[in-house]
Amino acid sequence: MIKVPKNITLHLSDEAYQRFRKIAVGDNRSMSNLIETLATQKLTEELFTDTFETEEILSNKTLRRKLKKGHRDATLKKGRFVG
Repeated sequence: MIKVPKNITLHLSDEAYQRFRKIAVGDNRSMSNLIETLATQKLTEELFTDTFETEEILSNKTLRRKLKKGHRDATLKKGRFVG
């Protein structure tokens, strides 16, 4: 299967546009590439743990037990979501 890049429309304030433009020009890259790179980095930071955090989680039996219970409860739609 061939993956085709997707286009989106992004509305930026003049200030944000100029900030992105300045950084993109300084890095000799397109604004599209800069924004995609920054967004991907942010998602990675938010969704994944680093090696130290992973080791800390795996070594904490109480935390692992609570995470498993929470996952099980969520799968069974038990309890309520607090956002």
